[in-house]
Amino acid sequence: MATTSSDGLWIEEWLSTGRFSTYLTAAGGSRSRALELYEWNAKLSAAFLHDLSHLEVGLRNACDRQLAAATLPGDAHWTDPATLLTLFPVVMRKDRATGRLRDVNKIARGNVERARINAATSPHTPPIPGKVVAELMFGFWTYLFADAHEKTIWVPHLHKAFPPGTDRNPLNDALAALRYFRNRVAHHENILYGSESERRRIVYVIRLLSADALAHFKANSEAAMILAGRP
Repeated sequence: MATTSSDGLWIEEWLSTGRFSTYLTAAGGSRSRALELYEWNAKLSAAFLHDLSHLEVGLRNACDRQLAAATLPGDAHWTDPATLLTLFPVVMRKDRATGRLRDVNKIARGNVERARINAATSPHTPPIPGKVVAELMFGFWTYLFADAHEKTIWVPHLHKAFPPGTDRNPLNDALAALRYFRNRVAHHENILYGSESERRRIVYVIRLLSADALAHFKANSEAAMILAGRP
């Protein structure tokens, strides 16, 4: 049977004491304002999920179009085994934490291999490229812009998706920050502080990819409005 409480203690039971304490601190100890902040945070997170989904879909399609040029003869798509190994070759480097050698591209290849398995309609049918691309997570696409892929992916391929002279370093930094931010939003963490900076990062990347997409994004994003209405 559901229970009710007139003293508001249901909030801690529902959200947990630790989670609600973050909002209590931000609200200066006011329980009513803390709950308002929690609801505001939830609405802001939903708005950012919308915006991040636009970014993710546009980014992965832009990357896919450029990487298509890397497809080797005999492969149908860059995610096929031979081309995949060319884009993400075995590169052994010493792990700073363990001191042991490790293949820095093993995780990326594994992500694509799992995506191919998940996208296949049967064990004997090649996966549909579009489904493979859709199976790959946001983290994979942002990882393509890391320093390790400067010569194998950025220079020959991905730079063509952006305006001439685009600097990979700030783009990589923005995408790495957005990857972390997206994980916070997806796991229902608070985004009470710094969210305006993340909104600007999203705008920055979309602007580089497409002026038309940016216009559509600005017309449909609610993040700025919700940020301005913080309790």
